[in-house]
Order: sequence, then structure tokens, then C-alpha cells
Amino acid sequence: MSSLLDAVRAGRTADVVSLLDGMTDAERRAHFPGLKELRKQLRADQWSDESRRAYPALHVAGAACQTGAAGVASWLAASEMRWWRASPVVLIDVLSDRETDWLADVAHRLAQRPISARVPYALMAGLVRLSGCPAPTADAYLRGWLEHIGGGWQRSDTILGRLRQEPQLTRLVAALFETDDIGAMVGWITGEGPGSWAEALARLTAEGLLDRTTTVDACVARLLRGGRAPDLRVFLSLLKALELTRDEQREHTADWMALASDAPSAVAGHAQSVLSSLALDGELTTQHLVEVSGAVLFRAEKKLVRAQLILLGKVIARDASAAEALLPAAAQAFGHDDSDLQERALKLVERHVGKVQGAQVRDELASAADQLIPVLRARAVRGLGAAPAPAVPVAYEEVLPPAPEPVRQTPAPESVNELAEEVGALLSSGADVATFERTLDGLVRHAHRNRDALVEALGPVVARLWWMSADCSQYRLNDHFSGRPHRLELILATLLGKIPTDTLHAAVQRGASESECVHGALTRAFNARVREVAHRMRTEPLPFLLSTPTWGTGLLEPDELVTRLDGYRRLGARVSPADFAQALLRVRRDDRTAARTAALRAAGLGTEEGTRLARWLTADGPILPVARRRTAGPRILLECGELLELQDDFPREFRPLGRPVSLHGHRRHCYHWDDGIRPHWIALLPERRELVALRLLHDVSTVAVDDTRGTAAILPLLAESGGEAGEAVHLAVAYGLAARHSEDRLAAVDALLVLAARGQLDAARLGADLGQLVRRGAVKPSRLVESARTAAATGAHATVWAVLRHTLPILLADLATGGTAAPARGTADLLAVAAECAERTGTREELPHLARTADRRGSSRLVTQARRLRCALAEGVAA
Repeated sequence: MSSLLDAVRAGRTADVVSLLDGMTDAERRAHFPGLKELRKQLRADQWSDESRRAYPALHVAGAACQTGAAGVASWLAASEMRWWRASPVVLIDVLSDRETDWLADVAHRLAQRPISARVPYALMAGLVRLSGCPAPTADAYLRGWLEHIGGGWQRSDTILGRLRQEPQLTRLVAALFETDDIGAMVGWITGEGPGSWAEALARLTAEGLLDRTTTVDACVARLLRGGRAPDLRVFLSLLKALELTRDEQREHTADWMALASDAPSAVAGHAQSVLSSLALDGELTTQHLVEVSGAVLFRAEKKLVRAQLILLGKVIARDASAAEALLPAAAQAFGHDDSDLQERALKLVERHVGKVQGAQVRDELASAADQLIPVLRARAVRGLGAAPAPAVPVAYEEVLPPAPEPVRQTPAPESVNELAEEVGALLSSGADVATFERTLDGLVRHAHRNRDALVEALGPVVARLWWMSADCSQYRLNDHFSGRPHRLELILATLLGKIPTDTLHAAVQRGASESECVHGALTRAFNARVREVAHRMRTEPLPFLLSTPTWGTGLLEPDELVTRLDGYRRLGARVSPADFAQALLRVRRDDRTAARTAALRAAGLGTEEGTRLARWLTADGPILPVARRRTAGPRILLECGELLELQDDFPREFRPLGRPVSLHGHRRHCYHWDDGIRPHWIALLPERRELVALRLLHDVSTVAVDDTRGTAAILPLLAESGGEAGEAVHLAVAYGLAARHSEDRLAAVDALLVLAARGQLDAARLGADLGQLVRRGAVKPSRLVESARTAAATGAHATVWAVLRHTLPILLADLATGGTAAPARGTADLLAVAAECAERTGTREELPHLARTADRRGSSRLVTQARRLRCALAEGVAA
């Protein structure tokens, strides 16, 4: 072994550098194959002490013993060396004798590496400095430069001082404006205000180190290119810090118009303020003002629309001749979603319509008034000569999504190779209930038919699992599977011979050992079947599963279950108690005719399970326990009593499903944080979704109360499941409608619409729940407004109104009875949504406490929308 390799293995980096200095290029190249082989050996166990000791020296030697720039760059950025790489100073030293063009090539190749390669900026910058080449402008280099300049917490100088010393300042600053997603990082490093990047760049521009025209043009161009608001914030701050002159503002008039029309709110607001200044000084043509107003008035941001209407009013007040062009532009706001902005636009047109001489413009204004809400349209009839609403209202038609149709489950794969592919996909990305159940049934069937062929097919699929490694101890394996079967993994480990039979037998006999949380009953029942199937695979393989669902929701047709029991009878197979218990919970009983017919067939089998199934199918059910409301802080939760039906004749692990559920006595925190298990809980009890919803209620409430994310994704599945949709389901939907995150609110809206489409929505219950939750502070009306608008936008105005008509009286009660508490934020917007739904549906009725709110003095948004709703309910106009 050479002395160089000895020094590398020992991690003596200083000796390696000394040896390399005494070698010719040919001698260095001769050592490279040995270094490659050493790298291959270390890669096999890169976390060992030997590898960590050798990697820094290997990093240096491998870079020095190659001549190609591409090879050196690849070596320097190798993923396995990033944790124990050599110092950039040492690397630069051993490469410093190369030609400058070669060094420049390596520097640029390193800069092109992805950010995840984490190539040190000091290495790239050192190579750039040695070669004298232009600095790279790739992401990795630019981000490294930003961190280098902005790392002021360990240095006494400022960003401005460091930028002044940067030899390639112009090139690198120009790259900032051309690189996407860099602005957020710039702003994160220093924030805003004194000492920020924006202030420093503005100072450098004022000092002449950066060309002002180039900087202004680049900044405006970057804003025009668009992007996420955090990414644009620093460029907007820079633009403000540059304090553009009036000539510079005027030169970019077209850019301000484009930004006001389409840019994110903060950028659009700045552009709008510049245009307003130009317009009020007479430096913006009327045509330009009309054009930009047409775009701004259709934006959702009320602040921008309000500011544009104010600007139009000021310009018309100064120049009456502009009214004929600007009032039709203002009338475009008649179609805005917000009724307050509609009213503001109508007031503007009413105030200045006398300045309009042309009949064509007046007709245009009158025609635009058709977009106004009914109460404002009535005003426009008097003030603008608009056509009155039709005497016969248009009949309203509710638009709901079609009720979801259940999907029949496909049978298990016929070949072991197909089954192995399905197992691999399930292990990689998880799967829905139907895929899991089909795969589990397939494993059971093929293990019974030809276990050896199945094991051979599964070998490559499970080879990457940690418990397949040779050094995995039996103790660790038993400990991993003792508490939880990890869904299919226990089955696979059993098939591959990784779990002793005694361990499987003990798991079935012992059952769940963990302390119970509120989900414990659901988990115990789900895991019990998997454990029992695994044990039977080893001792007495089942021919197939009885409990495999017929439908994707988890329901099992009774006639199909009878056929499977008959198959067991003919084969002389012994039924698995947990599998049969799961089949009973899944078998469909709501079709009483089909249930009775299947019960007769089951009784004729002459088996214990057939008799049990016949008795189950003819019993009254499915029965639900009595629920009781309890409060916990701002939350409203549910408890329930005992359900004997789920305890008699059921295996031990299934009986907790029928036990009382209380807010006390359960651990609040548990290990069931995996969202993927929740659909399986619903499929466990496909005709008793209330039992599942009751146990998930606290979890779902966190999306509204604690601002968590993702738990409400289960709501559409609850809505599609079977059984009564009672208090628990409706309370869960109520929490979801007020979730912090939009994806959770959308899931709740989907559930709301599915329940409505299936005729299972109790609007009075849901509306009252929402009202009580708002009063307790568990639900924010502003979030509920977004959900209500989304549901109404689909065409479900009658459904939304049916809910809100029971929510609003609770919120308005304190106001109407002289309560001192201020209305909850968003109540006015909720009234606005209710008013729109009432106007669309032509509803005529009285809403408790609305009149007292509408009769309050003033013109606040709350009072205005209350009056609008009262008018709509009195007139019953359908639009």
C-alpha cells in the first residue's frame, strides 16, 4: 500500500497535502485508481469511525489526483463526503497550481450543482478569486454569497460595508433580479428597515456604485415577472427606498398599470398609489385611467377597489368632462362580490351622473345596474333610470353535486407477481381502504394455495425494509411488532419467517397492551384481525378472508358473506374469530329484504357462524348509543353510553367498541398521529359512522381551535359512509368549516355538500352547532364565511341559507337584547353571505333578532348587511 493511501486511511490530512506537493501530475494520476477503490470501500459503511476519519483526507487527495475539471467538480461535490469534507482552505491550496481557465471551469461546475449538494461558498469563491473569472450566477453560488454578505451576527461591519468591498458587485446584484425564489431569502437574512439589503442597495445606487437606471428598471421588471408575495417583498422595499423621481414614475406608467392589474396585493397597492399621484397631477390620461380601473375594480381586495373608486371620484370632481369616460368604468364595480363596494360605486355614479350629457352613456350606466343586489338595484331604478326587476321572480334551482355512488371492490390479484407489485406500491405510498383490503385478502389466499411461490415473489419487494437486514436482532423485531402490527408489515414478516410462532401466539392471546386513548377501541379491533391472520398463516392458513368488503366504503353484502361461510363449511376450514367479527360489523343491514333473505341462507348452513350471522341480520340495527354533550374549554364534545350489541358474542378486542366514551379516563395524547389509519377506522364500522366521528371529534376540532392542519381530510369519507349522520358527524363538519387552513375548509365543504346531496344533512342541527361554537370562541366567523362562500359558489345557495338561518339568530341575540359584547369579527360578512343566498333563492321569512340589529343607528357594515338581509327576506327576490 502506498504512503499516500496510508495517510488517507489514517486521516492525516496535513501529511496528504505534504505528499501531494512533492508529486508530479503523472504520479498523482497514478494514485487515483487506489483512491477510487478506497472511496468504494468507505461508501459501504460511511458512518463508521474509519470512514469519518478518512473522508477529509480522501476529499483532498481525490481532488488533487485528477486532471479533468468535470471529474474534480464531481468529486468535490460527492454526496457521501459532504458530512466530513475537507476545509475549503486546504482544497484551494492543493488546486492553486492549476491553470486559471481550469480553475474557472471547476468553479462554475460547482456552482451549477443543486443547493442540496451544499458545496461551500468559500470553496467556490476562492476558486473564482484565484482564476479571476466572472462570478457564477447559479443558485448555489448566489445563495452562498447572500449568506456570506448577510452573516453579520459574527462580524462587526455592516451589509453596506461588505457590499462596497465586493469586486463583482454589479454582476451579482443583477443576478438577484433574475433569480426566482431568492427574494424571500434576502428578506429573511436582514429583514426590513435600517441595515437591510434594500437600504444598502439604495445607498449604493445613490453613491453611484450601482447604475440607477439599471437598478430601477431591473427592480420594476422583477415585480412584473411576479411570484410569491414573500419573494417580491424585498424588491418592493428597494423600489420604495430608491424614491423614484416624477420623471422615472412617468416613464414606467405602463408598468404601474400592469402591476396594479395583476400583481400581488402589496405590489399592486404601491403601483396604484403611483398612478393615483400621476392622475391627480394631470399626468395620466383619461384613457389610461379607464383601462387600469377596469382591471383593478375586478380584483378581490376591497382596499384596492375602494381606493380606485375614491380616485375616480377625485378626478371627476376636478374635471367634470371626464365623467362620461370614468363613470362607466366605475360602474364595473356594480358586479363586485362585495355589496358594500357595489354601494360605494353606486353612490359615486349617483353623485356625478348629472355631469353626463350623452344618452348612450346614461343607458350604459342603467344597463350596468342590473348587476347590483336587489336593494341597490331598486335605488338605481330611481336614480339612474335602470329597468326594474322582473315582476315574476326567476324560479331558483339548487345545484348540488351528484350523490357519490359506491364502487365495487375488485378481487385480489390472481398471480403472485401481480400481488407482489401491489404490495410494493402499498409499502411505498400507502393506499386507500379498498387497496389494503384487496391486498390483504390476496396475501391470505396465496399463502393458503402456494406459500413458497408467494414468498419468492415477495422477496425483492420487502428486501429494502429495515427488518430484512441481516443485523436486525430478534429482540428489536419482536419489540417493533409487539405493540402494533404496522398494517401489512406483520403479515409480510410472518410470511418471510422473521417472527417466531410463539411471538405471534402471544400477541393474539395478550391483545393490546398499551393504555387506552379515545381511538384505542378502533385500533384494537383493526389490529386484532391483522394479528390473528398472521398467526393463522403460520399455524392454520385461512383459505380467504370473510371480512373483505364488497364496496369501497367497507360495506359487505350479506349474500356474499353467506357464500363465503358456505365455502369455509365445504373446505372444513375453521373461522377466524376476529375476521368473522369484522365481517359482522361490515355486513349490510339497512336493506331489510336482502338481510332477511341472506339470514335464511345463513341459518341453513348448519354452522355456529351461520346461526350467529342469521341472528345478527334479523336483529334491529344498527343501534347507536345515546350521546351527551360536554364542554371542554371552548370546545363542544360528545360522550356516549354503552352499546351492548357490540359486546355480546364479540371477541375481547372488539368489545371496547361498545363501551362508553367519556371525556375523562382516556389519554388525550396518543400515537395515532398517522392520518392514513383513519379511513380504515371508518371502514371498520361502515354502518356506524357516528361511533367513529365521536371518537375523532376532538382531533377534528383542533383544525379550528388549535389551527392544526390535515385532520379534516377525513370528513368527506365520513359523509360518504353509511349509518345515521347524527350529532358527532355534524359537529365534526362544523369544526371543519371553521378550520384555519383552506384545504381543511374545502374538505368540510365537500362533506357538507355530500350530506346535502344524499339527503342526510340536518341543516338546523349544523347551523345551531356553528352558532354555539362561535359564541364559545371555538369557531371564528371569518373562517366560516370563507366556507359558506365556497359552498354557495357551487350553486348550493339554499343549503347554505338553511344552515345560516339557524346560526345567525344565535350570533345576533346578544346584539338584539342589548348585550355589551361587540359582535364577533366576521359576523357582518356572514350576514352578507346569508343575504346573497336569500336573494338568490327568493326566500321569504322572518329571522329572529334580525330586525333589532337592522334598526340600530349608524351605517356600519354589520347594520348595512342586516338591513340588506331583512329587505331580501321581505321581498323574496330570486336572481
